[in-house]
Amino acid sequence: MKTTDRIVAKPWGSERIFAANGRYAGKLISIRSGETLSFQYHLMKEETIHVLSGNLGMETELDGERVVLALAPGETFHVTPGTRHRMFANDGDVLIVEVSSPELDDVVRLEDRYGREGTSQP
Repeated sequence: MKTTDRIVAKPWGSERIFAANGRYAGKLISIRSGETLSFQYHLMKEETIHVLSGNLGMETELDGERVVLALAPGETFHVTPGTRHRMFANDGDVLIVEVSSPELDDVVRLEDRYGREGTSQP
């Protein structure tokens, strides 16, 4: 069955939702150079991030300490519910694919440079 992608504009880039149903969701996420997503976590959503192009920065908490990881094309990071995390592109544009459980609006924003803390708005 052919479907139509849904593009969601974001202040840091865009999301192209290419799959969304009651079992899973898939997105292509473009992050513009110098931009960052909110520091956030999910109550139920579980996601796997795979870098297609560019160098992705991933800030996360490990054992209560914030750490910054660098992911290159071909590398993957898994986010379980409750994991605090933020993605960013400091060295050129980044394109990633995200495959997740279907709770696309499940986001708790803790910090956000675009004034969206405490919301789940795009």
